[in-house]
Parts: sequence; structure tokens; C-alpha cells
Amino acid sequence: MVRAGNDLQFVCGLTRREFVKYSVGTAACIYFGALNTGCESSRSSIAEYPIDSTVVTTTTRVLSFPVPKQPSGPNSGTGLYLSELPLIQEYKKYGYGDWQFSADGLPIVMRYDLMPDPYPDNAATRARIQKFANFFAITDIHITDKEAPNQLIYLQQEDPVYSGPNTSIYSPVMLCTTHVLDAAMQTINALHKKNAFDFGISLGDTCNSTSYNELRWYMDVIDGKVITPSSGDQLGADTIDYQRPFKAAGLDKSIPWYQAMGNHDHFFLGSFPVDADPALGLRNAYLGDTVWPVADFLVPTIDPKTFPALFDMKNMKTEPKYYQGVLDGSTPTGTIIHAGAVEKFSAPPKVAADSNRRSLLRTEWIEEFFNTSTEPVGHGFGLVDPSQPSGFACYSFLPKANVPLKIIVLDDTQSETDGSRDIHGHGFLDANRWAWLQRELKDGQAANQLMIIAAHVPIGVAAIGSETEWWESHNDPNATEQNAVTLTELVAMLQDTPNLLMWVAGHRHLNTVKAFVSPDRANAPEKGFWQVETSSLRDYPQQLRTFEIYLNSDYTVSIVTINVDPAVREGTPAATSRYYSIATQQIIQSNLNLNNPNLEKAYDAIPVETMDPSRPQDNTQDSSIFYGSVPGVPYCASYNAELFKQLSPTMINALKAQFSATEQC
Repeated sequence: MVRAGNDLQFVCGLTRREFVKYSVGTAACIYFGALNTGCESSRSSIAEYPIDSTVVTTTTRVLSFPVPKQPSGPNSGTGLYLSELPLIQEYKKYGYGDWQFSADGLPIVMRYDLMPDPYPDNAATRARIQKFANFFAITDIHITDKEAPNQLIYLQQEDPVYSGPNTSIYSPVMLCTTHVLDAAMQTINALHKKNAFDFGISLGDTCNSTSYNELRWYMDVIDGKVITPSSGDQLGADTIDYQRPFKAAGLDKSIPWYQAMGNHDHFFLGSFPVDADPALGLRNAYLGDTVWPVADFLVPTIDPKTFPALFDMKNMKTEPKYYQGVLDGSTPTGTIIHAGAVEKFSAPPKVAADSNRRSLLRTEWIEEFFNTSTEPVGHGFGLVDPSQPSGFACYSFLPKANVPLKIIVLDDTQSETDGSRDIHGHGFLDANRWAWLQRELKDGQAANQLMIIAAHVPIGVAAIGSETEWWESHNDPNATEQNAVTLTELVAMLQDTPNLLMWVAGHRHLNTVKAFVSPDRANAPEKGFWQVETSSLRDYPQQLRTFEIYLNSDYTVSIVTINVDPAVREGTPAATSRYYSIATQQIIQSNLNLNNPNLEKAYDAIPVETMDPSRPQDNTQDSSIFYGSVPGVPYCASYNAELFKQLSPTMINALKAQFSATEQC
């Protein structure tokens, strides 16, 4: 590829000059597009992977790559079909994964959707008088034990129609998840030196599948410890760079970081309660020494009587079954082994068992956050009301004592005991969590505090039937617990809390920004709030977000939110992961500019409830959702904006008493 601004040709991540230079030494072990056997790699030689010296945000530059035409089937000779995603050795042939930096950056779009209409764009006279907060958000890291025996890898190749697009069950980025997190931490540290962060927040899905080793790798990377990113027999730990032990840089100890819970943190592959049906053997499968066989159960059942519930975890045990495979850590590109139809094997394929793969209960997952060397102790879970039941994962905090801003960290993932046999990727609040949230909002409003809700699952953006929307428990035939609040009731409560600035979330691996406009914009514009999603560090675009909250001289609030690419250094595993993530996007072509219409009927036949009560259910897209555009960049999945929020007269008066309009920050 060609880096913008110079004529150095890149060979899958290395300039020709660097390739010649490194070919004499350790980087001669770079396999085109993937890390090969690391000549000098050994467990006695702990690697470190510094990031690139240039650390900037997407306002300076973005990643750019071509969008090829997708072949209609395998063996096309023109490109790779969805089911051919594992053919990493073919990526270079078709130019997959090659990228360059754009000449221009992604602009910060001024967004006045929540403001009275008209609202003057008076940036020349409107000054920022107080910075309330500067923080970062990471989410959906999905630290993955790629050698675990209980994965769903093979379904991605076996069923190209339904599982082929599902990079959550297989993608080559699985090889380097710890390395990408390490690069993200170093990038955050570099940005912190330029413009200090008050705190950071991780919005869930630390793990890929609830495993103890996945969670420990996540925490130990942030703590700056030595990571051995392999399990079982630790194949390749002496010879393969993505398996090689390395010393993580760790997050700057001066930055406190807080944690929210995601569905992958307490459900098998983010989808099913581990202990809901002992007959499925999910818990034992984590610790087994054979690769587990399951059916192709991710084929949706479209039934008007049960819609939008589409799947049944009991179908795992139907016929025919397939061994799902593992990634071979002794190979340069993580070759899939032990996968295929059961009848083709004379015996169940064996793997080395590992007790560190054990699946964590939600209580155990929370408790592990008290075993870190970074601050604060418990990373927010120490702030949980002790009168709440064990496993309660909601809390709030004030980042600065002298600033009236409260962060409400909300667990809006489903319950392990809700009875549903469908995928557990929906938004949900039980009665206790709903009551707690209402109290937090009411108390914050009474105390004249501005508020931000930080949760894993976003609201009002996911189509009904996508498995990521607000859970309609009353339509789930197996539900034994009910969602305590409908989406319509939830949004109404949020709009009746005029001090709410925004809802921040992850989950969908998108960079969507949405306006929940006041139902009475003309007379009460303060009832509007923003929602900002942050994309995954696992899949393209592998980004984090920064947020700066300002009080303006007209006593509006500005939220400046910017996407950041980890500043990966060429030749490192994190750079290889970027290559893999872009190649995967070029092959699968996931829609990362998603804007779902608010349909009246799913599949043109099944009447559905509104996916977004803040706008008409009229089959149109959301007029407040946009994505970025940069000249010369074929596909952009990022979005930077300055989001304006009108405050209530009561809140304005409270802020005037504390902050003078003549001050400037």
C-alpha cells in the first residue's frame, strides 16, 4: 500500500526499506500479512510492542482501503467468498488488508439537533467557559481464548448464508486481541500527555466468552503485566509472535478507569446463559479436552407467533453435528483445526484442557475487578450499594468534586435466569435495576447535576429481530422474567430528565451518533439527549472514542466526541490485526453505516413494535444518524461531532451561580 504523503510502497505493513532492514534480523520472520514464526521469540525473551511515534486522532487522518466486488460463491478466482475468510494465505493475492492513511482528516460536525429552532451557529461569539470532563471510552474488546474447545468457528464456513457474515464466531483478528488492547492503552497514554484524561470507561464485552483467562488477560494488559496470550499446551509460545509472551505497557496509573458489564462478560459467546440448561453441557465444555460438537443452530426461525425470538439454544444438540474447531497456535496464521462433520472423525478431536478457561459467574466477574493494580479499587464496582443483591452491576460516580456531572453506569444486559432460549443480546432492566435508574435520575435532577448514562446496549437504533434491540419479553414464549420497562417508557423517562446529556454505549461495534429530540422542541428543547456509540477494538475499525464536555458562554453544553485509531507500529501483532480487520471487512462487507428504518412490519408481514419511540414508525430511516465522509476514502465507519445540548432554566441558573460567562477555558 501507499502511505498518503509519500511514495514508499508497503508490503503488507512494511515499507520496502524496512523490509530490507529487518530481513537481516528478527523481522525476517514476518510472513506477508501475518506474523510468522518469531526467529528469536522464546518464553525467556519477553517481547514488548511499542506503538508508532505518531499519535493523532481521526481529525488528522483516517484509514483508507478499496471496497472490492464480492464474489457470488467460493472458488471464484476473483476474490474470497464469505466462507473463505480463513484462507489468510490468499489475502495478499487479492490485495485484501492493504490500506493507506488519507490526506485529510475526518471533520468534527457541528450538531444542533437538540437545540431550539432556529439556533444561531455563533461559534465566533460563543466561548467555552468551563471544561467539565475529558474522558475516553473503549468497548467490545473481546479478549479471546482462540484455543478453547467450545467455540463456534466452523459454522462461519459451514453456513455462508446465516453464519458466514458472523465475524463474532470467526475472524483472524481473534489471534491478536491482547495486542490491540495494549496498543490502545499506549495510544491513550500518549493522548493523555497532550490533553489529560479525567477518567476512562470500558463499556463491556471485556471477554469473548466469559472465561477467567480472557478476563485476566484484559485486566493484566491494562495493569501492564507480562501476558502469555495462549492456553492449553501454549503451542507456539516459543516460535509464533502472536503466541509469544509480551510485556504490556499498561494504562497510565494516573488515569482512573471504570467498567460496565457486557453480554459477552456473562453469557457463552455473549448469547446463552452457561447454566440455564445443564443438558447442553456448556459449563463443562469450557474445561473439556475434546472439541465440542454442535449443530448448525444459528439458522433463524421466522415465526409470527414467536417473533422476534429467532433462535433456540436447545437446537445445539440436534443433528447433524459438527466439531467446531480451534485455532492452531503453532501455525503462523492460526489455521483452523479439528473442525468438520462429526461423521468424518474416528474419535472426538483432542485439545489440552486448561482450568483457566473456566466460565465466570457474574459475581465472579465483578469480584475480579478488585484484583488489579490500577485505580480505583474495583473500577466502579466498589461503589455499588452494598444493600443490593450480589451480582448487581450498576453504580454512579462524580469524576470531579467541583463539577456537577454524574456518570451513571448501568447494566442493561439480560438476566441469566430470564428463561429465554433466544440469543441474549438484547437490552433489559429487571425491576430492581429499573427502580435504581429512576432514583439515580431523580436524585441527579434534584441535585442540579448533569448526567451521562454509560451502558453496554444502546437504545432506539437496533431493528426489531436483530437480537440487539430492547428485549420484548412478552413476545418470548419461554420468558420467565419480564423486562420491567418498555422502550417507550424508558425513553419517556429519559426525556423527562432534562439534565441527561447523553447515553454512551457499545455492543453493536458501530460509531453511530443519534439525537433523541425533545417531544416539545419548541417549548422544552432541554428534554432532548444524545446517544453516542463506540465501535469495537476487535473488529474494523478497531477504534476508541474521546469525549470532552464543555460549558459554553450561552450556558449550553458541548460534547466533542472523536474517534481514535490505535497508533499501531508496523511489524507488530497489533499491526497484523489491523491488516486482518480490514481484510475481513473487505471480504464480509458488514454494514458499518447502519441506519435502520423504523418498520411497521418485519419481513413485510409481521407487525412489530416501534424500534424507536422518539420518531414515527413510518418505515423511514433516522434523520439524525449520519456517518463520516473524507475525500478520497471509499469507506468510512467513523464519526466525529460536537453535540450541543440545551439546558433547563433551573440548571442554567445553577450553573450561572457557579461559573461566570466571562471565564474561558
